[in-house]
Amino acid sequence: MRDLAETLLAWDRFAVASVVAVRGSAPRSVGAAMAVGPSGEVIGSVSGGCVEAEVYDLACTVLATSQPALATFGYSDDTAFAVGLTCGGSLDVLVQRDSPGLRAALQASLDGHPVSVRFALEDHVFTESWLPPPRLLVFGAIDHAAAVAEIGRFLGYHVTVCDARPLFATAERFPAAHEVVVDWPHRYLAGTHTDSSTAVVVLTHDPKFDIPVLSSALVMPLAFVGALGSRRTHAERLERLREAGVPSAALARLRSPIGLDLGGRTPAETAVSIAAELVALRHGGTGLPLSTLSTPIHQESHGTDLSQRRRHAGRTAALPAPGHPDGVPSPQCGQVPVLLGAGQVPRDARVGLGLGRR
Repeated sequence: MRDLAETLLAWDRFAVASVVAVRGSAPRSVGAAMAVGPSGEVIGSVSGGCVEAEVYDLACTVLATSQPALATFGYSDDTAFAVGLTCGGSLDVLVQRDSPGLRAALQASLDGHPVSVRFALEDHVFTESWLPPPRLLVFGAIDHAAAVAEIGRFLGYHVTVCDARPLFATAERFPAAHEVVVDWPHRYLAGTHTDSSTAVVVLTHDPKFDIPVLSSALVMPLAFVGALGSRRTHAERLERLREAGVPSAALARLRSPIGLDLGGRTPAETAVSIAAELVALRHGGTGLPLSTLSTPIHQESHGTDLSQRRRHAGRTAALPAPGHPDGVPSPQCGQVPVLLGAGQVPRDARVGLGLGRR
């Protein structure tokens, strides 16, 4: 739902459908959301197309009646034309109307605060936590950086482009970046917030920029450190990093030449290659064509899915507010209420979307 926040807050009313449980194989994981606006417009997705029409109709009903609903959708063997998940799984979808509390939570999340919200319906209590997006730090204000910034933002990263040259590091050249910083890369990295979800991409090809920032990044607890360049450049870079005192174990973390082998050459194609490696690492993918594999495409999910647990491991959790031990966190967001009631929420539901019995 957080991915839809900007549009939801711009609407005067909406109904939002959230996937709260998945069984078997399904194209979208727990937490996927679709919303219907005041004029019937729709954004988001809960199933990749399989049950969208049915969920849309349900959301329109909830929008009109203001009565929340919980429904199960799955593949039916009775008829090949039955509405359902043709990939063989089933999912539970919670549909609710907008409320002051939900709007406040969405705004707090957009403002960068970790937020946890709950919603009670029938004998279930659902909770969803929205953590600040992971950071993507792109060092080197070259053409490739513009493409990497664009696809990084598309993937949900908070993107920063940094370069010491003010002539090149301008907001006009990198419209997709959330921020453009003029500073020496290693100095900016030392002074900015990073965590175990942060990805660093070095694109400068210039040792006076590359070596200092990589020397720092490789010994920090980051999710990803990669650098652009040929194999010859990579070999020379490794030698310089060794001379700078970077330990062998840290050097082994460097993903260079960066990206998966897709065969592309343009900045846009290179950015896709880099993004593919980021996604594969983030979710534990192989990077191999699915047609060559026999493993399930979509893993079964109970509550918080594996990819979310990997992605959020080590990241700042939502802090409790007074009177709400599992509720909306941080002093800055103290006015955001728990959504529609209380209930005993499982502790492992603080990331992603979980469900529990009341």
